[in-house]
This record gives sequence, C-alpha cells and structure tokens, in this order.
Amino acid sequence: MSDAGVQEPHWAAQKERGSFALMKLTALALRHLGRRPMTPVLYLIVLYFFVFGRRARRNIRQYQTYLANWSGRDELRSTTRRVFGQFMAFGESLLDRLDVWHGRLGPAQVELHDPAGVRDQLRQCLHGGRGQILVCTHLGNLDVCRALAEMGEQVPLNVLVHNRHVAHFNQLQSEAGDRQLRLLQVSEMDAALMLDLSQRLDRGEWLAIAGDRVPLNDGRRVNVDFLGHVAPFPQGPWLMAGLLRCPVNLMCCLKIDGRYQIRLEPFLDLPTWERGRREQTIAQWTQRYADRLAQLCLLAPQQWFNFYAYWPSIHQGETDA
Repeated sequence: MSDAGVQEPHWAAQKERGSFALMKLTALALRHLGRRPMTPVLYLIVLYFFVFGRRARRNIRQYQTYLANWSGRDELRSTTRRVFGQFMAFGESLLDRLDVWHGRLGPAQVELHDPAGVRDQLRQCLHGGRGQILVCTHLGNLDVCRALAEMGEQVPLNVLVHNRHVAHFNQLQSEAGDRQLRLLQVSEMDAALMLDLSQRLDRGEWLAIAGDRVPLNDGRRVNVDFLGHVAPFPQGPWLMAGLLRCPVNLMCCLKIDGRYQIRLEPFLDLPTWERGRREQTIAQWTQRYADRLAQLCLLAPQQWFNFYAYWPSIHQGETDA
C-alpha cells in the first residue's frame, strides 16, 4: 500500500517503534541471557523492526543518499545492506546503553576528545562556577556520555527532553540501577522554566538539550541547509542560551573502531544578539550547528539515529529499492 499523500506524523507523536519498544525487548533479553548470547537475539529483533518499519527504512535511505551526495563519497550511497546496517548499529547502541546503566561500560572503554578543555570547565563548577549548556545530537550514543561523570567530575547534568515517553525511559534507567541522570520533560520555554533553568546553572549544574529535533508543541524552528537540502532545526537551544547568557558547547559520542569517543567542543562563548536581530542571529547559529553536524556525520555515517522523515521534501510515495 502506497504512502503517497499521507503526511508522516511528527517524530514525538509517533509510537516509539524504533526506540522504547526495541529497548524494552533488548533489556528483557539482556537480563536473562547476558551480552554474548544476546547477539543473535538482537539480530532477530532488529530484523523484525527492519522488515516492518517501512517508513524508517525509507527515511534512513534518504539520509544515506543525501550524505553520499553532499560528501561526494560513493561508498556511502544507500543500499539495502547499508540501511539494515544502520538498524543494527542502533540495536548495538541499546546494548551499550544498558551496559552504561549497569555500570559495565566505564572510562576505560571511552576516549575523551576535548582539545579545547571543556572538561576543565566542568570541574570549575564543583568550586562555585556557573553551569553551561551542552547541545547534543542523536548522532551516536548519548548515554555513553554518562561515563564523563565518572571521570572525576560528578557534576549534575539535566537533560531537557521533549519526548512524551520520558517516564518509560526513566523506569528503564531505574530498573537498571542508574538514578543519577536527571531527565526534565519540557513542552515549551515559558518564564517558569527559564527561571528554573537559570537557578540550576547558578548552582553549577549543566544543561543538555538536543539540537537536532524540533519539539511537537513549540513552533520555534528555523529552516537551514543540512546535507544539501532544507531541513527544520529547533531554535530552542540557541534561544535558551541567549536568554540565559550561557556559553554553549557541543557534545556527541561516536563509536569508532569498536571504541567510544566522547567529543566535546566549544560553540558559543557569550550568546547575545543586537536589538531587533534575534531571529537572524539564531538562524546563523543554527546554520553553523547544522554545518558542524554534517561534518560529524562523516565520522560515523551509520550512527545517525533519527529514523523519522528529517527533510520535509522527502517523497512520500518512494518505495524501497
């Protein structure tokens, strides 16, 4: 049956077919089987979601095609094998996520790439320094960044999420024994939220927010060029940074050659805008972020875990080759 003419639901309104459901099954199997026997089971679970996830297959194929065309790298062009490989990479990232929650993946298995010394700024917060913002991405495995807190910092990290299924993930984390990460569900940036966030920063806490997903109920978005095509990105992280007068850093965690690499880099030292130029300034920051995200995609092309229609121009009638 064709999907032509049918608008795909917003990512936050879709059932968590590719995340929570897969994660719950993986968690149950891992608990009873262990990591090594789980490998063939994971293959079957991922195969199920691959076969019945037509939209996700199409969306990943679109991403792979855009990345290959934008970069000029023919080896990145989409094939059925590469699309399935991206599903498998997501499944393996869930196993790693559960290992983090159980304390089985620590600093010894993680490399920190931080040439600008963002980690040192984390340490300063333990001695009265003001917190900062980390803009994250769904490229790679953010949960592995929990290992950063075990590298001696122990700085409170508040993760702002738009997902209505946050309670499910909190439950899974609690069952696994991880109760340190603070997930804050936000629907819109009102005065009460901004006051709360400002107080957290003053206490030396850090804020983490995704820079690559537009929230469901917040119309603040900007269209920028990403991988050679127009895509909507959220204004929220940059608007929040400007209102809170808070430095912004970028963070992602990529699995390269079987080893995780946490990448930290500064992005905005003092985000401000001139009177009457807020929208234009935010648009410039967002485009800079999209450009950097595109470059990071080349480091781990199959770890892009946005399985929804990222570009509005995606052809709803396309079929899988």
